Amino acid sequence: MNKGCMIVCDGGNGAGKSTVLKSIAQHLQAQGCDLVITREPGGTPIGEKIRDILLSTDCSEMCDVTELMLFAAARAQHVREKIIPAIKLGQVVISDRFDSATVSFQHFARGLPLDLIKMLNEIAIDGFKPNITIILDLDPATGLERVGSRGSQLDRMEKENLEFLRNARKGYLEQAKDDPDHFVVIDASQPLEDVIAEAVKVVDQVVYG
Repeated sequence: MNKGCMIVCDGGNGAGKSTVLKSIAQHLQAQGCDLVITREPGGTPIGEKIRDILLSTDCSEMCDVTELMLFAAARAQHVREKIIPAIKLGQVVISDRFDSATVSFQHFARGLPLDLIKMLNEIAIDGFKPNITIILDLDPATGLERVGSRGSQLDRMEKENLEFLRNARKGYLEQAKDDPDHFVVIDASQPLEDVIAEAVKVVDQVVYG
């Protein structure tokens, strides 16, 4: 590998993103890859502060436009401070969520205008695009069960209702359908080892070509 790239793992809550990302990272590190592991919202000191606001259950009164603009602000900092510099150094950036999440949650689930979301996303990423986005697809009801079984307190986004999550899932699948060169959908209801194997295969194709 002689050039940097970015791999995103996205999908609904409870689909197993954290576990799959950890397995991808372990696989690439075993091959000697120089990795940057990050997340959205967050990834930078400024982004993490914005994340705290976005996910806090104390911010239940947050309006949809505020939410959208905070996601965009965190992403703008993320791209400029962390992602682009890492790729220029030839590193592989692996991110838990990126811009596809905003289209899914803020347009398909919240109902904000797609043109507005695309405009803010474009300002935030300034023409940048991940090499591939892996969508872990799972029925939202199953995802909620998995999240509930963790025993941890739910954040503001995890507390959304089932209809909201179903609309977000539709958003991910629509994006993948519209841009198959940059999206891969993996059935996250499979046994975990099968999900990981599929994800690793996709990553190897991107990193090693």
